[in-house]
Amino acid sequence: MFQLGKTIVSEDIIEKEFACNLSACKGACCVDGDAGAPLDKEEAQILKDIYPKVKPYLRQEGIDVIESQGTSVTSEDDGELETPLINGADCAYVIYDEKDVALCGIEAAYRNGDVDWKKPVSCELYPIRVQDYSEFSAVNYHKWQICDDACSLGKELQVPVYKFVKDALIRKFGEDWYMELEKIADSK
Repeated sequence: MFQLGKTIVSEDIIEKEFACNLSACKGACCVDGDAGAPLDKEEAQILKDIYPKVKPYLRQEGIDVIESQGTSVTSEDDGELETPLINGADCAYVIYDEKDVALCGIEAAYRNGDVDWKKPVSCELYPIRVQDYSEFSAVNYHKWQICDDACSLGKELQVPVYKFVKDALIRKFGEDWYMELEKIADSK
């Protein structure tokens, strides 16, 4: 671990390699697990605001869940905001392509220019998870078996985690923070 500004960063994000391999995993991170994507209050409001523009991209099951539970929900486990789930599995915003790969309906609306917000930063950051505390944020690599193919591809392509999620890290912490992270990585 090392400190970078008001963050404590795991060495794993520099040392481990990762590159999503959707053809292998089929977007399992959006349909497996026991919770929706973590959201902050601002993101929950954004979801509420853009929902009418995102709705046409979603599956009926997702629309039904969102319209009964809301565009975001509060976790029973920890009281944190997250995206709602369909039957405790798929994120309500998941859509599927013709190859049955799980994709993000929010991101589809973004790519088509219907909204100007790509998706929750926690999704874009994955496999990095950020836990905010009062004085600092912990930036950790999350190892999940369903991403073994992404780890293999990352190793093959020699892409460290922090480079794979560069845009998301800049979105979360800023360009100066990322440039400092690169300097630390280069010195190791």
